[in-house]
Amino acid sequence: MSDQDYEHDAEHLDWQLDDEQSSTTDDTPGSEESSEDSGANHSNEQTEKSSQEADSKQGGSEYRSDGERVNSLVPASEMLPERIYLLPIHNRPFFPAQVQPLVINRERWEETMRRVGNTPHHTLGVAFVGEQGVTSLDHEGFPEIGTAVKVHKLKGEDDQIQFIAQGLQRFKITRWLSKEPPYLVEVTYPKEPVDAENEETRAYAMAIINGIKELLPINPLYGEELKHYLNRFSPHQPGPLTDFAAAITSAKGPELQDVLATLSVEERMQKVLPLLRKEIDVALLQGEISEQVNAQMQDRQREFFLREQLKVIQRELGISKGDRENDVDTFRARLESLVVPERVQSRIDDELNKLSVLETGSPEYGTTRNYLDWLTSLPWGVTSQDQLDLPHARQVLDRDHDGLKDVKERIIEFLAEGTFKGDVGGSIVLLVGPPGVGKTSIGRSIAEALGRQFYRFSVGGMRDEAEIKGHRRTYVGAMPGKLVQAFKEVEVENPVIMLDEIDKLGQSFQGDPASALLEVLDPEQNVDFLDHYLDVRMDLSKVLFICTANTLDSIPGPLLDRMEQIRLSGYIAEEKLAIAKHHLWPKLLKRDNLTKKRISLSDAALKQVIEGYAREAGVRQLEKQLHRIVRKSAVKLLEEESETVKISVKNLEEFLGAPIFRKEKVLTGEGVVTGLAWTSMGGATLPIEAGKVHSLDRGFKLTGKLGEVMQESANIAYSYTLGHLQEYGADTDFFDSAFVHLHVPEGATPKDGPSAGVTMTTALLSLAKHHAIDRPLAMTGELTLTGQVLPVGGIREKVIAARRSDIFELILPDANKRDYEELPDYLKEGMTVHFAKRYRDVADVVFGRK
Repeated sequence: MSDQDYEHDAEHLDWQLDDEQSSTTDDTPGSEESSEDSGANHSNEQTEKSSQEADSKQGGSEYRSDGERVNSLVPASEMLPERIYLLPIHNRPFFPAQVQPLVINRERWEETMRRVGNTPHHTLGVAFVGEQGVTSLDHEGFPEIGTAVKVHKLKGEDDQIQFIAQGLQRFKITRWLSKEPPYLVEVTYPKEPVDAENEETRAYAMAIINGIKELLPINPLYGEELKHYLNRFSPHQPGPLTDFAAAITSAKGPELQDVLATLSVEERMQKVLPLLRKEIDVALLQGEISEQVNAQMQDRQREFFLREQLKVIQRELGISKGDRENDVDTFRARLESLVVPERVQSRIDDELNKLSVLETGSPEYGTTRNYLDWLTSLPWGVTSQDQLDLPHARQVLDRDHDGLKDVKERIIEFLAEGTFKGDVGGSIVLLVGPPGVGKTSIGRSIAEALGRQFYRFSVGGMRDEAEIKGHRRTYVGAMPGKLVQAFKEVEVENPVIMLDEIDKLGQSFQGDPASALLEVLDPEQNVDFLDHYLDVRMDLSKVLFICTANTLDSIPGPLLDRMEQIRLSGYIAEEKLAIAKHHLWPKLLKRDNLTKKRISLSDAALKQVIEGYAREAGVRQLEKQLHRIVRKSAVKLLEEESETVKISVKNLEEFLGAPIFRKEKVLTGEGVVTGLAWTSMGGATLPIEAGKVHSLDRGFKLTGKLGEVMQESANIAYSYTLGHLQEYGADTDFFDSAFVHLHVPEGATPKDGPSAGVTMTTALLSLAKHHAIDRPLAMTGELTLTGQVLPVGGIREKVIAARRSDIFELILPDANKRDYEELPDYLKEGMTVHFAKRYRDVADVVFGRK
């Protein structure tokens, strides 16, 4: 069927339509159509024929003088047909006062519109069915009240049918003649009871007219033509007026259907007036929002245009320059106060020339600009004056740190050497010690004592050498390395740069950062350090590098060889007490805005915290426990409303709970000897036990999760003991039938190291001699098969561990005598130390001379 088949010979109506109020009834795309059998279609055609005959009798058409039929504009109610076809709409109901276009699905409603077009009255029933889909739509979903409309200008386009609907009058469905499309029903046209002369009705009508007039100027959707359309209504026609008012609101479909179904005009007006008032309020609010948005946009546009005009005027007058000229001038101005090396200046000039000819919007412009920004931001030739004042350096070190006298003296020696040399740059210091002993803070103190800028970055876990030497500029997002970033931040060429956690460097497919540091930390190479991003040589020889590490085992040999080591051992209880009183406790109180008067901590309680809760080599755990006391004290101050909180030994457990550490009891008995060990956390006592399991056969068993070195030491000790039983007065037949078990307690803790040979031999000999060591005695040293006692490391840490356990008699290798003598006097005070060259010296001390 062509589009011309739908054209009607209808009168062209002279009206204006509001596009925003047009309703559409497009069904859901892709939905299935209800099936129609042949019997239903035949019945519909029979019904349609009888309907047309009835309509013809009612005289639903007029004729012009030339005999051509013309549809009447608004037929009288007695001319409306009793049988009409139904069309469901989904968005909102259609009111009798409306005239607007409708667009429907051609495939589904083509037959319905063809039959309507064949009727003499061209009248269609429009009913609101809400959000029901095509597949779920049946006759029960249609409302009882709808609107009869006159169809004009019917036209089919592609998969749609368009026509203009002219609302005529409400209808009420009385009987269904076809319950499937095309829907055909018998209807009546109910009367709308109204007393137009009633004062209340007229008041409502006047209120609706005033509301519509108030809405029209504030809502741009309603044009001037709609105002003329409104003039056709008067208070004496309240029904059409009310329907018109409801039709122009944006109320929801169910609300409008309720208005359509209300036959009493007065009740209908009571429902429409609130909808109209709500529409006015929404329109006013929308107008305010629009004004605010427009005002902001106008201000921004005005500012933008003014700025652009200002730029043009300034450029014409020579007052300002473009972005490119500004960048070039900025970079040149930075270089005026710098002493740039000739090779670097040549590179900068080349890049500036390139920048001056590039377009500002090109990607290469941004890359070149960033490169020049880095090159000109570095402190070429700018250095700070060193304060090589030893009294000032001592004052700073003593102010920031308690204890560590040997470390302070080593730093003072280092600064004194720089005084004669005139410069301390080019040195690489490595601070080695357990966690929490103050390595990082000592680095800051050195920088303050020298009056230099300080920059710190951690290399722990670093796996990419580009972090040190930078990325090449060919990469997207390339940046210089950490050293160049440090120079830009400190703005001098001779800062103090701290490389923290250097023993925790990683390694991956992206390179080896430890190898990259070789160039940085070698005084012979760092004069011409090359960063991959800058691609120009830099002088790092003026930098004082300070590195920190917990242990030396994981630092590569070539890197370790370039650094000068300063060891920081753990603190003894007296040093921790001073650190807590002078630094940790005041810092915690100041941070929480508290005073010593409100929270008081006795020295005895503080000592108990150190002994019972924080025995590690450093003071980090001690600070955590003190912070815990402060937090719990703050709760008491608030909840109990007390003025002060006093912490003593008696109530300390209320704040920290039961002590974590108990007083270590030195193990005694046959085959039990106390050794001394060094770990990355500091020194520790290491008891070793030897016991006879049975006498069935000879054997030797080791337990305690010992490493390979300690297992070798145990085997050497066993062999040496077996070969020298008679020499030391032991039973020569003891080990012939004895199964011996050697155990190092705390078996879950891995242990290894070449310092337990002497201790294990003493334990085995004590077992064979049936001689128990009855006094607090500790020893350390490695043993050879010939009985030589070899030196060991970590003497300071081991001495501190012995003092912590109240052991004041030690046996040390004779080769470590110098290490012991270099210890501070407060560590050696009260100690009795025996030095052994051969194991005979150890046996004489332990078991007495033969």
